Amino acid sequence: MSEKKCPVLTTADGAPIGVQQALTAGPRGPVLMQDVQLLEQMQHFNRERIPERVVHAKGSGAYGTFTVTNDISMYSKAALFNKVGKKTDVFMRFSTVAGERGAADAERDVRGFAVKFYTEEGNWDLVGNNTPVFFVRDPYKFQNFIHTQKRDPKTNLRDMDMQWDFWSLCPESLHQVTILFSDRGIPASYRHQHGFGSHTYSLINDKGERVWCKFHFKSKQGVKNLMDDESANLIGSDRESHQRDLFESIEKGDYPQWRVCIQVMTQKQADEFRWNPFDLTKVWPHAEFPLIEVGTMELNRNPENYHAEVEQAAFNPSALVPGIGASPDKMLQARLMSYADTHLYRVGVNYRELPVNKPRCPVMNYERDGAMATAKDYGGKPNYWPNSREGAPMPDEKYKDPAWELGQTVVDRFDSTVDHDDYTQVGNLYALFDEAHRDRLTTRIAGVLGQARKEVQIRQLCHFFRVDEDYGRRVAEKLGIDVDAAMKESGAAHAMA
Repeated sequence: MSEKKCPVLTTADGAPIGVQQALTAGPRGPVLMQDVQLLEQMQHFNRERIPERVVHAKGSGAYGTFTVTNDISMYSKAALFNKVGKKTDVFMRFSTVAGERGAADAERDVRGFAVKFYTEEGNWDLVGNNTPVFFVRDPYKFQNFIHTQKRDPKTNLRDMDMQWDFWSLCPESLHQVTILFSDRGIPASYRHQHGFGSHTYSLINDKGERVWCKFHFKSKQGVKNLMDDESANLIGSDRESHQRDLFESIEKGDYPQWRVCIQVMTQKQADEFRWNPFDLTKVWPHAEFPLIEVGTMELNRNPENYHAEVEQAAFNPSALVPGIGASPDKMLQARLMSYADTHLYRVGVNYRELPVNKPRCPVMNYERDGAMATAKDYGGKPNYWPNSREGAPMPDEKYKDPAWELGQTVVDRFDSTVDHDDYTQVGNLYALFDEAHRDRLTTRIAGVLGQARKEVQIRQLCHFFRVDEDYGRRVAEKLGIDVDAAMKESGAAHAMA
């Protein structure tokens, strides 16, 4: 019977390692700088931690699927909702909010509830909590609030005076504070809690109609919470109780599930609602805006490596897909920037290249390079827009979101080239130049424009002619282009197209 061979140990560059011992000058001598295998191991060890998240530092994650159970195409054109029975892969991360990575799982704290949907039209990240509201509605207060949940700058201790000083000066926190200190404040596990998108989002259907929406995840395991004494006892025996429960449940095939629902509000209802419907400290009463079932989410696979797949998982409220959009919610508007920005710092500019964060659909854009860029998606393609290079990715009008009214203002992507005169002032400047100056100007331009493709030369000449016919003809002559022939050729090409 043959003995099973183990793989050969190698360096990070792939070279086989013969002996895993330090290289020294004699058995008792000093270690040599020549021992690059030892140096490499120490250097990597010194760098194998990345900064922990400022909030939501302690967390657990798992993979799963989202399955559509109800048609909501009348509200959203999002591809992941377009067919009952359709399945979309997801990755989910649960977390505590205030504690550091070493905090106990069973502490009284809000729980993070973030889901990444790997859709065929890009990743959709829903970044929420186990509560439908939050402590503040103004993003200016968010960073300051988080400071009160951390450590006093002098004592380095969690400080109840900091917390309550802030809360007492911010009465909008009352709703969340009451939930936090109620019997719901300490979930028994990540499996036995509801989840909420919390923010208001927009849904857009294939007719361009927009409604406002809130997302809800209802635990099919039921809701279980801990009392203070139960929490204290559990923390004393197991600081990783939520992580252990989630991991072991999935390992033995007891897959947790959530019923995914939405609430829907029309613009007319938003205009008439007695509270600001985009206020993160308020809920929409279910009696007025009942839950509409969308599907079921199941977690059924544990990550293979915690650091690679959970610690480096990055969720962005800005990761939206066609059919799902933002709203005037001020906190959401700020988070559209801040979440992605923190990942750029914490993980790196190419964090979306990591398998757990990488979309499962083609990625085509003009974002380039940075640390650890693979260039896999773009290779030698152009890195600028607009361009007329063959095969370059271009916008498609069918994915444009409809405009929406925000008070007396229309929110839309306005074309900056419309209703602008880009030629008159240039013509006035050209008119100031004497004959010799015009000759030097057009000679310089022709010298470099002549190195561009013929179609680019013709396109640029059209602009010069709009400024001043003399400007265009001088450049054309120095490029050796017969303007009349080029114009006829261009007209014929347009007619054929």
